[in-house]
Amino acid sequence: MNVSYAWLRALAPDLDDSPLHLADRLAAYGAAVDEVIDIGAGLGDIVIARVLEARRHPNADRLSLCVVDAGGASPLQVVCGAANVRAGAFYPFVPAGATLPGGAQIRRAKIRGEESNGMLCSARELGLGRDHEGILELHGTFQPGDRFLDAVGLRDTRLVLDVTPNRPDLLSHWGVAREVAPRGEKSLSLPPFPSSNGVSGAGSRLRFAVGSPGAVADGIHVRLEDTVGCARYYAVPVRGVHIAPSPEWLASRLRAVGLRPINNVVDATNYVLYELGQPLHAFDLDRLGTRIVVRRARPGETLVTLDGEAHELDSRMQVIADETRAVALAGVMGGLDTEVTNDTTNLLLECALFDARFTRATRKQAGLSTDASQRFERGVDPDGMERAVRRAIDLIVAVAGGEPAPIAPLADAGVAALPEIELRPARVKQILGVTFDRGTLTNLLEPIGFAASPAGDALRITVPGHRRYDVAREYDVIEEIARRHGFDQFPDELRPFRPSVVPDDEIAALENRLREHFVGTGFMESRTASFASQAAGDVALLLPLSAAETHLRRDLTYGLLRRVEANFNRGACSVRLFEIGTVFAPSADSDIPREETHVAAAFTGPRAPDHWSGNSGSFDIWDLRGVLERLAEMIGIRLAPGAASASLDDAAAWRLVEADREIGRGGKVLALAIDAPPWADPVFVLEVALTPAMLQPEPVSFRALPAFPSIERDLALVLPSGLVAADVERVIRSAAGPLLEDIGVFDVFADDRFGAGRRSVAFRLRFRAPDRTLVDADVDAATAHILQQLQADHGVERRA
Repeated sequence: MNVSYAWLRALAPDLDDSPLHLADRLAAYGAAVDEVIDIGAGLGDIVIARVLEARRHPNADRLSLCVVDAGGASPLQVVCGAANVRAGAFYPFVPAGATLPGGAQIRRAKIRGEESNGMLCSARELGLGRDHEGILELHGTFQPGDRFLDAVGLRDTRLVLDVTPNRPDLLSHWGVAREVAPRGEKSLSLPPFPSSNGVSGAGSRLRFAVGSPGAVADGIHVRLEDTVGCARYYAVPVRGVHIAPSPEWLASRLRAVGLRPINNVVDATNYVLYELGQPLHAFDLDRLGTRIVVRRARPGETLVTLDGEAHELDSRMQVIADETRAVALAGVMGGLDTEVTNDTTNLLLECALFDARFTRATRKQAGLSTDASQRFERGVDPDGMERAVRRAIDLIVAVAGGEPAPIAPLADAGVAALPEIELRPARVKQILGVTFDRGTLTNLLEPIGFAASPAGDALRITVPGHRRYDVAREYDVIEEIARRHGFDQFPDELRPFRPSVVPDDEIAALENRLREHFVGTGFMESRTASFASQAAGDVALLLPLSAAETHLRRDLTYGLLRRVEANFNRGACSVRLFEIGTVFAPSADSDIPREETHVAAAFTGPRAPDHWSGNSGSFDIWDLRGVLERLAEMIGIRLAPGAASASLDDAAAWRLVEADREIGRGGKVLALAIDAPPWADPVFVLEVALTPAMLQPEPVSFRALPAFPSIERDLALVLPSGLVAADVERVIRSAAGPLLEDIGVFDVFADDRFGAGRRSVAFRLRFRAPDRTLVDADVDAATAHILQQLQADHGVERRA
C-alpha cells in the first residue's frame, strides 16, 4: 500500500510526526514500512512552461519545434520528440543546465540543425510513472516559471506500507490515519474538494431506495441473484458529465501513490479507493442499460476486460451483467464494452460488497490482480460504503459536472451484525502481565473505532466494521490493547508466572533430547522432503508433484545422502547432518500408510578443522561406533554386530536392537550407494525408529561418592585366536563378584611366541567395598576366581 504523507496530513490536520517517525510508529503497531520515498527528490530544477507555438521540425518528420514560455525574459526554442505537444498547454520543463531525477544534466544543443534550450518531460522521465509515450500535460491554471513541485503539489513523501492479510483497514489513507492520528478516529475529517463549477454537497443530498434482493429507482433496476457472493449493491446514476483530464491537484494526488491519471471520472473512483478503501466502478450508463444483475457466470460466456484481454467464464466466477451478457468481473475489473470514454455523458457509479471467497475465485480464474480485488479478498467495511458513495459523487460532480439522481437503488440482502466481545480486565492482566483499569482499556480501544461499555466487572466491546473480519475473540481484543499500549512499553524484567498444567508431548520431549544431543556434538539439523523416487519409497502418491518424486520415503537415510552429495558438489568435505522426521510404509489392513518417526545421521570428513599443530584425521568406523553407543545409551537400546543392508558395508555395520527386535542400523556407506568425488572421505550413516518404549527413559540413580579407597589389579591375558575382548570382559564381570567396580582394556600386544593368531590383552580391574577398606586377600581371591573361570570357559591363560 502506497501512502502519501500529505494525504494523511489532509485527513488528520493535527498529525505532526515526520515521515520517518511515522514509519517507526506504524512498525510498532504491526504494519512495517518497507520504504520511505521523497517524491520530490531531483525535481527542484523543474519548472512549469507554456507552449506558445508547436510546429514540425524542418529537418525531421518525428520531431517538433516548440517555442515555450518558461518564465524567463524571452521565450525559448525547444526540440521535442513527442507527438502530443500542443500550443497553449502547460508542461514540466527542464531548462538547459538543470538536471533530471537520476542526475542526467540537460545541455543546450543543436538537434538536426535547430537549437534546443531545454527539455519538455514525460511522467517517466520525472520518476512519476511509467508513461513514456508523450509529454506530461498539466491541467489547471499555472504561471510560467512556477516551480513544478509546488505548482502540482508533489512536495510529498511516499510510505510503502507492508499490509498483512488480516488488516484490510490499512489499505486506505483513512485507515492508516486512524492508526496514527493523535486522537485516533476523532482527529479525522474529510476535506472539501476544490470545485471548479461551484457545486458542492451533491453526495449528502442523495437518497436510496432500499430493496432485497432487488431495488428500483430512477429507472435503474438492480437484482442480486447471488446474495452470498454480493450482499449489498449501490447503483447511482449521474447524468450530464463531461469527461476530461483531471485537474492537476487530483492527478498529482494519484501520482503521489504511484497511480497513472486516466480521466476525471476514473480518477475520482481511484481517489476514493485510496482514501477510504472502498473499491468503486463507473459504467457508461448508455452502453450498460438500465438493468443490472449480480450473478454467477454462465458456461460459455466471454468478457473482454478493460485491459483488452478476453476471458472464458465459468460458473465459479461472479459477474455484473445486464439482462443478456456479462459486463464486468465482480470485484476484479470492469468490461471494455461499458468503460467510461471521452464520449460518455451519463454514467452509473457502482459500490458493492463482494464476498472475499468469490472474489478470490474469480480473480484466480481470470488470472488478474487489481487494487479492487486486493481489498475485496481481505474484506471491505460494510459500514463505510455509504460514506464512500457520497464522497465519490461529490468528487465526480466537482471535477466532471453532471447531476446525480435524487434517489438511487440500493439492493441490500443484509450483513451480519457487528460482533460483541466480553473483555475481562483480569484476563488482560493474566495474558499481558500488566494491570489495566477499565478506563485505560477504553482509552486504548476507542480511538481505533472499538466501542466499550460497562458489563459488570468486564467491558462489552463492539467491534467496528473495518475490523469485523479479524477480531472475533477476547484474545484478539487483548492483542489490540497490546498494540496500542506499545510492545516496547511492557516491563522487561522476569515476573511470576504459572507453568502450564498440560504436560509436554512425550515424543516431542524425546525428539528435543535427541536434537540437543546431536547439535551438541557438532551436527546440523536437516529437513528433507517426504517425497522420494520409486526406488526410495513403498507408498505411491495419488497426485505426485513431479515424475521424479512419486512415492513417500521409506527412510531418512536416502534424503540425507542426497544432501551429503549436494555438499560434495559444492566442495564441502566436512559434513555432519542429522534429521528427525516421518517415514512411511504400506499398511496391511488399511489404505492409509503406516507412519513412524525416525532419527538419522550422516557424517564424513575430518574430525576437526585443520590446524598448524597437526591433523586430527578423518572419521572412521570407531567414530561411528562411539556415536551409536551414545545414542543407544540415551534411548535404551543395544548394539549387535552385522546389519544386512544393500547400501552398507557388512564388515563395518551394526544393528540397533530393542527387545530382540531390530529397529535401526548404522554403518559405512558403500561406494556404489553415494555419488562421491575421489577426494571425499568415507561416509557413515545411522538410522533408528523412535518407539513408545523410549518415551520413558530409565530413571537416574544416585550413588554416593566412595568413602573407602580402591585396589587395582592389572591382568595381561593371552587370548586364543577368534576370541574377542568383549567376551573376556563379560566373564571377568560375572566371576569377580560384587567388589569389582570398573574394568577396561589398556594394552594389546601380539608376538609369535604366543602362537599363531594369539595375542596379549591387558585389563585393568578396580575393586572397592562400600563399607570397608579392602585388603590384598580380598582382591587376590577374586583374581584367582577370574583366572580359573577364563581358563575353563575360553582357555585363556595369564601371560607370564
